[in-house]
Amino acid sequence: MTRSLNTILLVEDDPTDALLVQRAVRRRAGNIRLQHAADGEQAIDYLNGAGEFSDRLEHPLPQIVLLDLKLPRASGFDVLAWVKNQPRLRKLPIIVLSSSDEPGDMRAAYAAGANSYLVKPGRFEDLAQLIESIENYWLKLNERPFLD
Repeated sequence: MTRSLNTILLVEDDPTDALLVQRAVRRRAGNIRLQHAADGEQAIDYLNGAGEFSDRLEHPLPQIVLLDLKLPRASGFDVLAWVKNQPRLRKLPIIVLSSSDEPGDMRAAYAAGANSYLVKPGRFEDLAQLIESIENYWLKLNERPFLD
């Protein structure tokens, strides 16, 4: 029996970090279709199914979002606030994946509704293990809410 792919939306403006996450997914998490938004406004358009993201077969609604905080055009905090204010999307799990280990950023992200806060590891192998752990917990073990 073939399992369907789970979709993750990666919201990351740094091309190197985005490429490393893509490589980590290919290496350690075979059941993930990774979509990418390079800034906060593009993430909102993707989640809203607007513009270039209107085809939901090509750009399906994700099961989880991996969200960087420091983004151009709309910050990760802006994206988080927008998602949590959308009745249809507010239950969508948002995992902050940030370089920042600042307690203030962590507190602000959780206060805005983040479901998890992870600091990007420095080594690729650690990132690959983190991606595998995200898949195992958030996409296999965790019972996800139904989006309205």
